[in-house]
Amino acid sequence: MAYIGNKPANKAVVASDLDPAVITGQTALAVAPADTDEFLISDAGTLKRIDASLVIPSGGLEVADQWRLTTSLAVADAFLTANLEQVDTAPQGSLGSAMTQSSGVFTFPSTGFYWVKANAQFKHDANTRQAQFGIYGTANNSSYVELSLQHSYITIGTSGNTTTSLVTDTLIDVTDVSTHKVKFYMAGIGGGEDLIGSSSKNSTYFTFFKLGAT
Repeated sequence: MAYIGNKPANKAVVASDLDPAVITGQTALAVAPADTDEFLISDAGTLKRIDASLVIPSGGLEVADQWRLTTSLAVADAFLTANLEQVDTAPQGSLGSAMTQSSGVFTFPSTGFYWVKANAQFKHDANTRQAQFGIYGTANNSSYVELSLQHSYITIGTSGNTTTSLVTDTLIDVTDVSTHKVKFYMAGIGGGEDLIGSSSKNSTYFTFFKLGAT
């Protein structure tokens, strides 16, 4: 800027020098900021710019995935190790990166806080004192501990098979996808129970939601 006479002395811009129109006079952003849009912040008194992705969460779930048991099994005191698939009957679907599993051990696609929920359905043609289903987890890819376990029972009806269902769930802080994993456990007391599975609908199934960053 041109000047007449003496050049003005350098002077820092302070808060009182700014008019609200500096912001209000600009074109409004009518959509959520892109990840690379930038904000100006004071970091302990030092002005810095920061990407919107570091300030505003992207919103919504990053992972929503369901798996199911595809074939009914005779209940035993054991972990589920086979006959597992990601749900695939239209219009079922999943969101984000999928869970993976090997021999019943489920691996998370990324670190974060996850809500893991299991729905189990049992049937029997006699009374069952107790049916159990649980979620086990590991933080070292080796030693598994019981994280959640629920119990139900079957009282036989007039004739034929009678069913019962139960739900068990837990929150898991996955800080390392190579070490933090889960698997599912079944048991029955009385003998003769079946854990119901299906490849076309959810009978015994597992839901995984990523709630946020760890």
